[in-house]
Amino acid sequence: MTTTALTPPLTKRVSPATAARHIGTLSWRNLVQIKHNPMELLDLSIQPIMFVLLFAYVFGPAMEGSVERYLPIVIPGIIAQNALFAGMSTGFGLNTDITKGVFDRFRSLPIARSAPLLGRIIADTAKQAWSMTILLVVGYLIGFRVETSPLALIAAFLLLLTFAVLFSWTSVYIAMKVNEPEKVQIFGFVVIFPLSFLSTAFIKSTQGIPGPVAWVMDNSPVTHLVEAMRGLLVGGPVLEHAWISLAWGVGITLVFAPLSLRAFKARA
Repeated sequence: MTTTALTPPLTKRVSPATAARHIGTLSWRNLVQIKHNPMELLDLSIQPIMFVLLFAYVFGPAMEGSVERYLPIVIPGIIAQNALFAGMSTGFGLNTDITKGVFDRFRSLPIARSAPLLGRIIADTAKQAWSMTILLVVGYLIGFRVETSPLALIAAFLLLLTFAVLFSWTSVYIAMKVNEPEKVQIFGFVVIFPLSFLSTAFIKSTQGIPGPVAWVMDNSPVTHLVEAMRGLLVGGPVLEHAWISLAWGVGITLVFAPLSLRAFKARA
């Protein structure tokens, strides 16, 4: 005599509510890992502190005459630069999971196919909020002050995290295409360093800079993000810079998100 096990048929798609639950579970999984690998959180804390202190005390007196006058310029710039570098950690973590076979195990589970990618991005967004908080605290200890309002500070957090999420799709795509996490880091140094320094992240304006270079800096998405952050934190124009930076972020997402999802499916 044989028996037939009655099992519900597997569906190819999951409901939005179920997908959200899967994404939340994998986001929590990526955050809980910090407890077992505290060095990951230290990386997000020590590097921002090092950049703030070095730029403030080494370049501040030379560029603005004092640390105090340079802090309103450099703190928003370092916050924006750090968000770009932290976005590279998304690709690094994804590629690590891929090379260690973790993604193969995810594929064997009845979960939303987007959950591993979005879970990593959301968890790293929470880490970015931590990094920005560290930067603001260290800046406060050495003399930086938010000169606007609590609502403007919240808006600065939201703007930065939104742009970081949109920009992180570049590192996700790189993570899907390379076979070693170190190659994701190489991409970060080759692209992020020039992108952040070819902006007004560390200077007040592009006055005196040669024409072609100044044009690139004035139209950089990082420049618009930095200027919007300065406006929200210490005062100045906000809306135009914020919309342009978000438009850049949406454009980046429209290009790299489909490429990332296609590369992710190709690995299946």
